[in-house]
Amino acid sequence: MKKISLKSHRQTKKLGFLATMMAVSMIAFFMLSFPLNAQIPKSTELRGVWLTNIDSDVLFESNRLKQSLRTLQQLNFNTVYPAVWNWGYTLYPSKVAAKVIGKAVDPTPGLQKRDMLKEIVTEGHKQNLTVIPWFEFGFMAPADSLLAKNRPNWLTNRRDGTKIVKEGIHNRVWLNPFRPEVQQFIQDLIIEIVKNYNIDGIQFDDHFGLPSELGYDTYTIALYKKEHQGKLPPADFKDPEWVNWRANKITDFMKRVFTAIKANKKDCIVSVAPNPQRFSYEYFLADWQKWERMGIIEDLVLQIYRNDLNVFISELEYPEVKQAQTHIPVSIGILSGLKNRTVPMEQIKTQIEKVRERKFAGISFFFYETLWNMSQEKPQQRQQTWQKIFPTPTNYPNLLADWKP
Repeated sequence: MKKISLKSHRQTKKLGFLATMMAVSMIAFFMLSFPLNAQIPKSTELRGVWLTNIDSDVLFESNRLKQSLRTLQQLNFNTVYPAVWNWGYTLYPSKVAAKVIGKAVDPTPGLQKRDMLKEIVTEGHKQNLTVIPWFEFGFMAPADSLLAKNRPNWLTNRRDGTKIVKEGIHNRVWLNPFRPEVQQFIQDLIIEIVKNYNIDGIQFDDHFGLPSELGYDTYTIALYKKEHQGKLPPADFKDPEWVNWRANKITDFMKRVFTAIKANKKDCIVSVAPNPQRFSYEYFLADWQKWERMGIIEDLVLQIYRNDLNVFISELEYPEVKQAQTHIPVSIGILSGLKNRTVPMEQIKTQIEKVRERKFAGISFFFYETLWNMSQEKPQQRQQTWQKIFPTPTNYPNLLADWKP
């Protein structure tokens, strides 16, 4: 009886082994039948969108805002960047703004008697969205804003004394990023948000720099002379030393802001969404490559708003971009359209493919309304395409959590 049992046991083991091998073979067959990127879904991928009050009223209506966040979650987006500072006002009730500007919040009717940012944080987190407020205007302000009128000595200018910088049809002025009072005001706004809201991070772009033709105001000239044995700044605003001196001053401020943020909320992600380095540094004195090397950027979203696919790809392959990818999550900002410039989904899809092929941390889109509302294609058609692009949920690539290069 024992011999029969032993033989039976061996046969059972043999059959079990053969069944296991067949199962493994079947799995291998099916894995090889699908493309590699479909086998193992990325555990993290930034899928973000910027929400702004320019050409959009999504921030002005509570119900529409909540529904928009729910729709984004249903389409497997995971991050929102709501504007909190532009047109010379805060878009949330601010004691700092009330004291300096004379208005606690942007006077647009849709922002009165409510806290838009609190609503986004509350509903966004309910929908498992990462919420990173965006300081859209940085040091920039409308020329006719209360801030510009009430603080004329805070503004900087060109060598000929002019202050206006054209942005499309709009007249802008720039707060002097080298003045201590200006720096304190901007830092106070930032820390006010960090302290008072349960945000996941905070984002700046190259408006956190300065157009390089500016910086010839009395205060900055005196500061330059003090540090250069009485010499005046070069007449050529593109002079390499003059560019570098001003860019380094902005870097010093960026470092102080980073330190202040971390002192108040250690796990608050510091995000920067600049233009490519050459443009950002030369034209806006925002040396994000240096910031990244210093460790004061924890989330880089590079704005590459290009129609030409070859130009788009070339921007992805610069050495400073590849270098940053080895240190921090680097994602790509893609233009989904503007009010007067629609972008077809086919172009968006192709650009996403090129970003994914190069193993970037993710993508973010400018801006919310053009995801499906402002387009020559039907909203339902575009939403269906988004569902195909993001078929399953995934997590935000958080440097301070479990992200790995």
